[in-house]
Amino acid sequence: MRLLFVGDVVGSPGRAALRALLPDLRARHEPDWVVVNGENAAGGLGITPPLAHEMLDDLGVDALTLGNHAYRHREMYELLDTDDRIVRPANYPKGNPGRGYTVVERDGARLAVVNLIGTVFLEAARSPFAEADAILAELRGKADHVLIDFHAEATSEKIAMGWHLDGRATACVGTHTHVPTADARVLPGGTAYVSDVGMTGARGGVIGVKREQALERFRTLMPIRFETSPDDPWLNGVLIEAGDDGLATGIEQILLPAPS
Repeated sequence: MRLLFVGDVVGSPGRAALRALLPDLRARHEPDWVVVNGENAAGGLGITPPLAHEMLDDLGVDALTLGNHAYRHREMYELLDTDDRIVRPANYPKGNPGRGYTVVERDGARLAVVNLIGTVFLEAARSPFAEADAILAELRGKADHVLIDFHAEATSEKIAMGWHLDGRATACVGTHTHVPTADARVLPGGTAYVSDVGMTGARGGVIGVKREQALERFRTLMPIRFETSPDDPWLNGVLIEAGDDGLATGIEQILLPAPS
């Protein structure tokens, strides 16, 4: 099994990079599945139904994961409830719109996609560790491979989650910080891990927003409305390979500039 996971798509520059680069990535690597974090697709904050449909239906993405901006746009609430290709953090309050995991199927193969959010430096949520345990128990016998997108701020919490899941999930990939980390590896028990995949957005900004606005905020501490940067967009992702036993055999980082 070969899985392509694409990190946080940030605004129109990120969406354009995904559109431009995904066809070649499919042709070159022939992934069985493509999963994308769409957390920042709408102007850097959240996602809207048209943008979700663009990625899922026009680009053929198999599943979308989200994060702390999952509920930024109220018009998404209904789609979160009705489209099982989209997942939001599973450890958010019960009864919230959407689902925390899904199982996508093709030609008899079943991939579970799970979304969790961290609790360090982010809004309070149920323990992602306990939630992961509960979901894995529910998935027993229902999926051949399990991908977990852990949307979290603290590297320590992400690494701890990787060890917590080792041998029980195909992959645990970190998202949220928009900066790719240099620790992609297969853990001893067979779980592919990376602390942060990075973003699909403008590297010439500050985590995807215009650098002059970010600098003004840091220099003055005054509130400012951030806009996505158009400068130097890249696609950040990982390619994960796994065997029939559901465990990973390899993980490779993908860091590609969008064509100018």
